[in-house]
Amino acid sequence: MPKTSDDAPFSYDGLDRVLHEKARLGIMTSLMSHPKGLAFGDLKQLCGLTDGNLSRHLQTLEEAGVVELMKTFEKKRPLTTCRLTPAGRRRFLTYIEVLEQVVRDAAEASSEATATRQRLKPKPA
Repeated sequence: MPKTSDDAPFSYDGLDRVLHEKARLGIMTSLMSHPKGLAFGDLKQLCGLTDGNLSRHLQTLEEAGVVELMKTFEKKRPLTTCRLTPAGRRRFLTYIEVLEQVVRDAAEASSEATATRQRLKPKPA
């Protein structure tokens, strides 16, 4: 798992800006759960995006090398299928590890803050 520096333990350098955007996070999660890929229309529905919005996010992900788009025809109609590349799958798993660390750190900080409040709370007379 990517580590942050000792000087800045909460900098979370592994939070990949390409993947961290809300729509792209949804796209990546959808494709992660469908290893053979998804049709453009299915992906659009799962992520609640418009055609144009999904196209733009897929372009960004494709340029980053994390998704691939296959354009074929099915019953004389164009069909675009999207899937993660092997590098994209690895990159997303690394990203998820960093997110899990963020959650652990936040939970630990919350527990410590609660314990401190309890210790400082005035005792009833």
